[in-house]
Amino acid sequence: MRIVIQRVSSAEVNIGGVVRDAIGPGLLILAGIESEDGDEDAEWLARKVTQLRIFPDDEGIMNRSVVDAGGEVMVISQFTLHALTKKGNRPSYIRAARPEQAVPMYEAFIRLLEEGLGARVARGEFGAMMDIRLVNTGPVTIIIDSKHRE
Repeated sequence: MRIVIQRVSSAEVNIGGVVRDAIGPGLLILAGIESEDGDEDAEWLARKVTQLRIFPDDEGIMNRSVVDAGGEVMVISQFTLHALTKKGNRPSYIRAARPEQAVPMYEAFIRLLEEGLGARVARGEFGAMMDIRLVNTGPVTIIIDSKHRE
């Protein structure tokens, strides 16, 4: 799994011009699931996200997790995170998992986050055309790939 985490002051997802979900201060996570991904990838990433210290403490140092900060989380599925662009100008998405594998992994990732946060996770709709609005604070944007664990 590959995720892009953005620390936000707010985010919302619109589908067909209607707000589907929204959050205040917290994390917007774009999640791409690869055909090689398994349960351990979702578990590792959920733990990493809930423990990642990217919120400022009282001295302004990034020393608090989303849990410590009382932040909200939104997860949006995004298969394009696994785009291959080596050949030509048209990206290939061959590494992205098919929906029959990706949907259960996406839902499992959200459940694991909810368990770690002790709160509901906002979300988009898998496979839908979505418009995402966000205010990235910092800006803080972090990319994590469960296969590289860097």
